[in-house]
Amino acid sequence: MPAEDAVAEEPIVASDGQSTAPGELLIPEDTYLTSGVHIGTQQKSASMRRFVFKVRFDGLHVLDVRETDRRIRFAAKFLARLPGDRILAVSQRQYGQKPVRIFAKTTGAISFAERFVPGCLTNPNLPEYFEPKALVVTDPATDQQALSEAVSIGIPVVGLCDVNNETRFVDLVIPANNKGRLALATVYWLLAREVLRARAGGAEVDFPLTIEDFQAAL
Repeated sequence: MPAEDAVAEEPIVASDGQSTAPGELLIPEDTYLTSGVHIGTQQKSASMRRFVFKVRFDGLHVLDVRETDRRIRFAAKFLARLPGDRILAVSQRQYGQKPVRIFAKTTGAISFAERFVPGCLTNPNLPEYFEPKALVVTDPATDQQALSEAVSIGIPVVGLCDVNNETRFVDLVIPANNKGRLALATVYWLLAREVLRARAGGAEVDFPLTIEDFQAAL
């Protein structure tokens, strides 16, 4: 897929786990860390090994936030090339539902939060039928139905992937904690902001929303 090809041309992660991506981050590194974007799981899939920075004393895998930052940029540039109303963002995870809805409202995308109706990407007879140009999944595991249908109709998939996720059908991986309330708000806030910036040719845009605006209630 074009999205993954664009990412694959860039340096990914060096052998010591440090990101090779230079330059400033989209937000201060401390903001990434305090939001928990980097905190992964104890289980690790083979396909996510390259995004791991280190393993903590408690067995949790820590993601490389510079790689997360770089791939948010790539995902935003990719999505900005598409009509907003042809992008579908989904989340069956509770803490991902509000971020997905606000992301969609901000960028003009379509959101299917909570339950994804089986067949809505493949069955034209359903009232919920929709033909997106790209799919954004909060978790490839919990959003498996949407992911499967996207694969069957051949559209690219952008996925927030935790350390334990399989990425076989995800074209553009954003390595991130996709279970944490604040982590999900942070990633979707950044993705929304960067999509708007990319549409504006990289210029600063009026973006009054905060990470808290994307954060799900407890």
